[in-house]
Amino acid sequence: MSDVLAFSGVSVVRGSTRLLDDVTWEVEEGERWVILGPNGAGKTTLLQLAAARMHPTMGTVDILGDRLGSVDVFELRPRVGLASSSMADRIPDSEIVGNVVVTAAYGIVGRWREHYDTADYVRAMELLLALGAEHLADRRYGTLSEGERKRVQIARALMTDPELMLLDEPAAGLDLGGREDLVARLGELAADVAAPALVVVTHHVEEIPPSFTDVLLLRHGRVVAAGPVETTLTADNLSQAFGLPLVVERHDERWSAWAVTSGR
Repeated sequence: MSDVLAFSGVSVVRGSTRLLDDVTWEVEEGERWVILGPNGAGKTTLLQLAAARMHPTMGTVDILGDRLGSVDVFELRPRVGLASSSMADRIPDSEIVGNVVVTAAYGIVGRWREHYDTADYVRAMELLLALGAEHLADRRYGTLSEGERKRVQIARALMTDPELMLLDEPAAGLDLGGREDLVARLGELAADVAAPALVVVTHHVEEIPPSFTDVLLLRHGRVVAAGPVETTLTADNLSQAFGLPLVVERHDERWSAWAVTSGR
């Protein structure tokens, strides 16, 4: 069994729609996975399962050695760091950034009457520093740019020292400079052997950070291909996932892709 994630024959059905269809996939400790696919491929649904925020209709999902359906998800969720738009939408605009990060220790958003140790605040500041956001600690969350919010969300997801880190489209909405800064910082996190297993969802190969080891390609809820990024992220596999002929190139540790034009 996988140390971190094990999906076996997993399907998620809502009404007459299959959001995921017979997905089998494993993530081992130390691996860094990127999930690629077009809109409606099932990427976010898969991540919600991995975060113990949803149960499969069919098949089994094992997270950090525990099986969904036979484990208290409220005990499991703090072991999984999650940064997603749905989670970000719950953060009050009026909350101070330092509190946005530190409240993850209690799994809440927004301060109330809970108590935090000095060590909690020190860790929160260290995470903000690592993500180039320490200068935002006293700002209100609602005043931040999209790029600044992304950094704060990732710092929050790391606050509990998770064994698994899940990022749903972390570069969405960022301009070129913001994207490149975030991708570089995620690459540094991926290169850290002490970092948790990482899974990042994206639509764009250009957003794959350096040091990521594996790729999962989805289309219509089914697995197109999965495996080491060097051998799996091919033009054929990517074209099949996105439903049009694509060219794929690698430049050092970064990737790019574009559609085949007539006459090439």
